[in-house]
Amino acid sequence: MSPQAIIWIVAAVATAGVIIRPFNWPEAIWAVTGAALLVLSGLLSPSNAIIGVANGTDVYLFLAGMMLLAEIARYTGLFDWLAAIATIWARGSAGRLFLLIYGVGTIVTAFLSNDATAVVLTPAVAAAVRAAKARHPLPYLLICAFVANAASFVLPISNPANLVVYGSRMPALMDWLPRYLVPSALAITATYGVLRWTQRAALKQPLAAVLVLPELSVGGRAAALGIAGTAIALLASSARDIPLGLPTTVAGTVTAAFVLVRTRTAPWTIIKDIPWGVLPLVAGLFVLVQALDQTGLIDALSAPLRSYARGAELLTAWMAGIVVALAANLVNNLPAGLVAGTAVHSANAPDQITRAILIGVNLGPNLSVTGSLATILWLAALRREGHAISATSFLKLGLMVMPPALILALGGALLFGPAG
Repeated sequence: MSPQAIIWIVAAVATAGVIIRPFNWPEAIWAVTGAALLVLSGLLSPSNAIIGVANGTDVYLFLAGMMLLAEIARYTGLFDWLAAIATIWARGSAGRLFLLIYGVGTIVTAFLSNDATAVVLTPAVAAAVRAAKARHPLPYLLICAFVANAASFVLPISNPANLVVYGSRMPALMDWLPRYLVPSALAITATYGVLRWTQRAALKQPLAAVLVLPELSVGGRAAALGIAGTAIALLASSARDIPLGLPTTVAGTVTAAFVLVRTRTAPWTIIKDIPWGVLPLVAGLFVLVQALDQTGLIDALSAPLRSYARGAELLTAWMAGIVVALAANLVNNLPAGLVAGTAVHSANAPDQITRAILIGVNLGPNLSVTGSLATILWLAALRREGHAISATSFLKLGLMVMPPALILALGGALLFGPAG
């Protein structure tokens, strides 16, 4: 068997392990083990493995900062407080509560990333629907999964996959918004409309009217100030075309220090609950993609992409967005985004194709539970709250929710977005 074939097999098994989690082992174990096997067997040189790890530096810094911010928000009860506000404003209306939670989820995703929505907002929503005595809580919990992907390209900071697709070529904020604001609005609206329609029977349920708003703690107020300052700092960094990883880590660290001092809390109290395993998971995926690049995969994808783009740029963009959206559900959107982004850069493909691929990477995962890290994290949070949904049930729902949002977003980006 050729070395290229073995690399493909190892990468496939490692990716399957990340998605399926045999023996309930953490996702990171499978990605890191696959990467280590390639190096120990001599199929990938240590220097190339280091290059692969280094390629993800900005993503690690971004994730570390965002996870720190999300954990601070969780620890101080900030998201629980936001969910309580939504419950009070709902005034006993199941449909109004659905809309309000969707709105909160959109804001959290846009400014704190889709992983924060999956990990931190899900328990807050579970607490809110318990307070409202909802007989059918799942419709509200589904919001956390679907809006985490639908709103994940409003801003560059909304999803680590955005950094993966663009790499060092991340557009500045003022270039990003004309590309993605309209497609994002279409995706968010379409996802809300279809999801609300599919849950219409459950949303006829009566809810208890919650009247008392819990007081936001000193730590919660400090966290809100820190997160608002972080959002401003990151938007300013993006506007100046500064890579987002280091500013995110600095902002998260400063916010955490501010909250810890205000609340006189030991740092370990926060640090121990952060899912640090996400970082080696992403590093392992970067190494696997580096190995696949060594087999000629990127060149094999780049050549036809370059050729088709010359003769039919718009059609190629449509097809690329749809194919990547589907591929994200087979291999997870981080590896799909890494491979597709690298191929696009190698082919020097037009911006329309990059836009379509990024939309596919973000929206494709709303088809199945295996599509994105955010959805995998949401499933874990769901289980911790005593709820569950089968992969088949999610797929049936995803088949209705994802395609309209994808088509509308691609249309908004390719037909009405800036040319070139």
